[in-house]
Amino acid sequence: MPIVEQKYIDPFSPLEILARQVVEGFITGLHKSPFHGFSVEFAEHRLYNPGESTRHIDWKLYGKTEKLFVKRYEEETNLRCQLIIDNSSSMYFPVIDKVTVENPNKATFSVYCAAAIMHMLRQQRDAAGLSLFSSGIELQTRCRSSNVHYKFLYSELEKLLDQYQPEQKRLTSAAKALHEIAEAIHRRSLVVLFSDMFDTEADPAELFDALQHLRYNKHEVIFFHVVDQPGEIEFDYDNRPHRFIDMESGEVVRLNPNEIREEYKARLTSFQKELKVRCDQYHIDFVEANIRMGFRQVLLPYLVKRQKMK
Repeated sequence: MPIVEQKYIDPFSPLEILARQVVEGFITGLHKSPFHGFSVEFAEHRLYNPGESTRHIDWKLYGKTEKLFVKRYEEETNLRCQLIIDNSSSMYFPVIDKVTVENPNKATFSVYCAAAIMHMLRQQRDAAGLSLFSSGIELQTRCRSSNVHYKFLYSELEKLLDQYQPEQKRLTSAAKALHEIAEAIHRRSLVVLFSDMFDTEADPAELFDALQHLRYNKHEVIFFHVVDQPGEIEFDYDNRPHRFIDMESGEVVRLNPNEIREEYKARLTSFQKELKVRCDQYHIDFVEANIRMGFRQVLLPYLVKRQKMK
């Protein structure tokens, strides 16, 4: 698949500002900031990047060269991270009149979390790439660490925030898309996936094979299974006939919720348990990301995995 060309990006991105606020609020609650990944062993100098902390600038060298250099240490490592977001129609559940940071659907929650992780990556001068999929791959970028590239990624994420239109159905072909994305990531990376894994085309076995494929080339993988709990699993509707519309296919079904509630809950619970078991078998970090529980449940597992990869 061709790599997306970069274009002019507005440098004042609201999503970028929001991501920074989310991360700063999260870091405040930690005892030790993960941004200080430096050891006492000096390794080399590198050019200072405008906007980053000045605490490691070598002022003596500046006095000699009149150029800003930062001391680089042994533990300061560069990471490659491919962020993957499911952009199918089911990810825009629940359907809300006004979606906000405090009241998101699954898609916007994934976008906010991905943006926050991107901010952390940028702070560490790591490289990020972005993949979007629904019935096929909608976007696939390489991992890069330049400021222009990060601006481009934020702009692509912002497009998802106001994208949902009920009349536009986006079926999920998660298994097919994940196989293609896995093949496109050549160098060892951290792969971060946001999806509800509701695939309209593949059976569970094909989905599990696609997840295993993400471990190809020894990639480390964090799978954030994006859910709306208890909304999705409780199936809490009045005991009367209702009209249900499939968000992806548009198929309409009329039924009484009481007639299928127990079977629905049993199947959904079984599917979620099987996802966890398979991820454990494949050595994939499985995190149930409940959109009602805030960003910490996503950012903390990311930081733990990043520290382990140093």
